Amino acid sequence: MTDSPTPPADPWIRRALVTGWLLLAVSLPLGLTLEALHGLKIQVYLGSTLRRELWTLAHAHANLLGILCLVFAGFGPRWFAAKAQSQIGLGLLFGAVAMPLGFFAGGVLNSEGDPSFGILLVPAGGVALLLALLRAAFSARAV
Repeated sequence: MTDSPTPPADPWIRRALVTGWLLLAVSLPLGLTLEALHGLKIQVYLGSTLRRELWTLAHAHANLLGILCLVFAGFGPRWFAAKAQSQIGLGLLFGAVAMPLGFFAGGVLNSEGDPSFGILLVPAGGVALLLALLRAAFSARAV
């Protein structure tokens, strides 16, 4: 019989695993859709440079932040104390969801040169990520 993996003790580690895989699972079809919109010359997508840029940023950030969540889930218990894990996890997961969502929402119903109000999620997510990364940098244990 094979041994089943033990579930992570910290709920933030489990949330980071789920969030990381979900971000990658959502980002892959988004990227394929963007490629199809571009290849088929769909005017809703190609007609707005801002929309095209924001949706590309949403795709890229979702990929990279999904991978960052998986790295945190894999190495968090080894590198950080439990209290630091929860603080880092909260900021990381909020930022990892808010930034791509903000970029995507900013490109939906945008006007001529301005993004829609959804773009306000981007700086909020960026600040949360920055605080999580600073907390991680200053609380990392020597391995």
